[in-house]
Amino acid sequence: MSPAHRRRGLAALAVAATAAGVGLAVAAQPAAAASADAMIAEVYGGGGNSGATLKSDFVELANAGASAASVDGWSVQYAPASGSSWQVTPLTGSIPAGGRFLVAEGKGAGGTVDLPTPDATGTIAMSATGGTIALVHATTALTCKTAADCAADATVKDVVGFGAATIREGSPAPAGTNTTSLARSALVDTDDNSVDFTSGAPTPTNAAGDTTGGDPTPPIQAKVHDIQGTTRLSPLDGKKVGGVTGVVTAVRSFGSARGFWVQDTAPDADPATSEGVFAFTGSTSPAVAVGDAVEITSATVDEFYPDASPSSSTQQSTTELTSPKWTVTSHGNPVPAPEKLGPDTVPTAFTPEPGGNIEPLALEPSKYALDFYESREGMLVEIDDAHVVGPSTSFNELWITSKPQQNPTPRGGTLYSGYDQQNSGRMLVESLIPFAQHPFPKVNTGDRLAGVTAGPLNFSQFGGYEILATQLGDRVDGGLQPEVTRAQRPSELAVATYNVENLAPSDPQAKFDRLAAAVVTHLASPDILSIEEIQDNSGATDDGTVASDVTVKKFTDAIVAAGGPHYEVRSIDPENDKDGGQPGGNIRVSFLFNPARVSFVDIPGGDATTPVTVTQGRFPLDPKLSASPGRIAPADEAWESSRKPLVGEFLFHNHPVFVIGNHFNSKGGDQPLAGRNQPPTRSSEVQRVKQATLVNNFVKQIEKIDPLANVVVLGDMNDYPFSPALGTLTSGHALTDLITTLPKPEQYSYVFQGNSQVLDHILTSPFVLRPSYDVVHINAEFADQASDHDPQVVRFVPTSVPWPGAGH
Repeated sequence: MSPAHRRRGLAALAVAATAAGVGLAVAAQPAAAASADAMIAEVYGGGGNSGATLKSDFVELANAGASAASVDGWSVQYAPASGSSWQVTPLTGSIPAGGRFLVAEGKGAGGTVDLPTPDATGTIAMSATGGTIALVHATTALTCKTAADCAADATVKDVVGFGAATIREGSPAPAGTNTTSLARSALVDTDDNSVDFTSGAPTPTNAAGDTTGGDPTPPIQAKVHDIQGTTRLSPLDGKKVGGVTGVVTAVRSFGSARGFWVQDTAPDADPATSEGVFAFTGSTSPAVAVGDAVEITSATVDEFYPDASPSSSTQQSTTELTSPKWTVTSHGNPVPAPEKLGPDTVPTAFTPEPGGNIEPLALEPSKYALDFYESREGMLVEIDDAHVVGPSTSFNELWITSKPQQNPTPRGGTLYSGYDQQNSGRMLVESLIPFAQHPFPKVNTGDRLAGVTAGPLNFSQFGGYEILATQLGDRVDGGLQPEVTRAQRPSELAVATYNVENLAPSDPQAKFDRLAAAVVTHLASPDILSIEEIQDNSGATDDGTVASDVTVKKFTDAIVAAGGPHYEVRSIDPENDKDGGQPGGNIRVSFLFNPARVSFVDIPGGDATTPVTVTQGRFPLDPKLSASPGRIAPADEAWESSRKPLVGEFLFHNHPVFVIGNHFNSKGGDQPLAGRNQPPTRSSEVQRVKQATLVNNFVKQIEKIDPLANVVVLGDMNDYPFSPALGTLTSGHALTDLITTLPKPEQYSYVFQGNSQVLDHILTSPFVLRPSYDVVHINAEFADQASDHDPQVVRFVPTSVPWPGAGH
């Protein structure tokens, strides 16, 4: 397996494609007229040099015409990269129709392999790295020294400039080396050397079809299904193959991951073997079109991993053909019909679970969704009138499902409700269509893509299978609206949590205004807010700043401007760069509270490193905090590179209420849901379980002193209600996770990879009676969002025992 070649995201690439129209934008260069028959096919100047296998330089000609092309009286000529002079090798004979013609040139002292018998022989010592080859209707040395002058010379049939060549068609082909030649990707001349030629192992071929080169092993003759095989890894991985035939179904002609998909029109009878494959041409646009019948005469099979090298990747690979050389045998052929994916097409079971790497396992496409998709890798698939289950993003991607009734939410999503409920109908969609032709749709969860969404099936560089759309349905608005919760009654205390996604003073005022409107309008101005991801005053600039008063003031001012209350703030600045999150941002949990409705019990002593403790107060049933606000066990290893919980005591109508704001460690480092290891290892949850243990123990200390205490634990827990972390947090009946009190389909506050799921929670102690709880859906399901999290609020009438001077 070769090392993974890095690729840019399709979103950025499609922008580039839009700017260029389609394909590459290159500087216009004068050129000889495009050749339809005889042309230069391959150039190699490293023969006999250090490290070379071949003893000689060569130029290979080809004939794309339907009849033999005579070269009597012609010549191959070479000029150095500067274009200062020309050397001549005369030619005689002809190039067979669709065949090759080999011209041997200078021979060096190195190398071990002779060329096949040449059809013509010269003595030119060519450069390996840069120069120009011309195919000329004469044997007189050319005198032109610029691209324009050579293009104006009627005797010039074809020109190839490579490396730093002054004389070339369009932009030059890449530089060669002692071990690589420059070869035409297909027998098509676009008059742009950078488009037509790619670098690869030399493969000199003469008119008789004899060949040899840097790799003396002839290609293995294989069909697409032979290459794909019956497991996730090709049985021909790392091997050179040829004779690969099929019809081009899609082309990617932008960015650094260009290439085309080819699908065999004569499939085998094995449902486990895919009939489609991607031919990777790097940064060179392939000279093919949809409907071309092609024969890939030479390519190397490679398993491409999108995230890392094969030895360290946790994702699945894509079987590809690298350094392909091909011939277009005909144009305008029918493209194989895409396979329609309906509600009953893809198996419900996601994957076999052997407890390890599933790559060696034989595919069972009728049993498991991941096997079904893998058995269609590179083939055309289609979903009609697709239901959107994950909104479009700034990266121009969205998630749809072929199973709209699979764990549906009331607002059109797909609920992730257990580790065995991965929702097999989900599918990522990106686009191969230039945005100038079809802008990428901006969709919300619950919308539809009317008509056909179809394209080759691919494994995304971000994980999960995707349709790279060559046909893209149009948006049908599902009517989704942001929710507005009811206002708390005078006797009710309203406590809310909201992750504001790295809020910093440098953010545009529009973000502050939208977040403020969410607090005032959608959350009905709760009495207490636990806000996660407040950054320091310099934002992501890592300059030692830890204070966040500027950030918070900009937020609270925006709330006032939106018609909300004058919230006061309590927070503790963290140690610099000790709480994780965006480097330099120093995110933390902060309390906002409305002093007209609730008071904060200030107890000095809380700082970044001093743990808050609970002791018996002066009265029975009177838990006393050592500091308010304070942080729970900030030096404990559970909080390494993670936010520390913020504890505060509030009074509402003289009833004490203890609030603990949280932001547990992220899921970074967990293996992907659709990766090669099943079930995926969730390594990050080990730390969250430790964090949950500390918070649970702290709550129990309060409840031991006052079993009737009103405690609210809330925030971004970065885990699911069915996870070990939440099980630990609620253990011993210390807390109730309120998300579990909602009807099952409504238990979500976040959307990731098309799964509606839970990361944020509000939990309450047993004597928070009859809480009124609401997840307020305003962000996660929408393409236009102020944060990727939905806020939550709980309203209740405090039942804790009021005491004069409670908490003091």
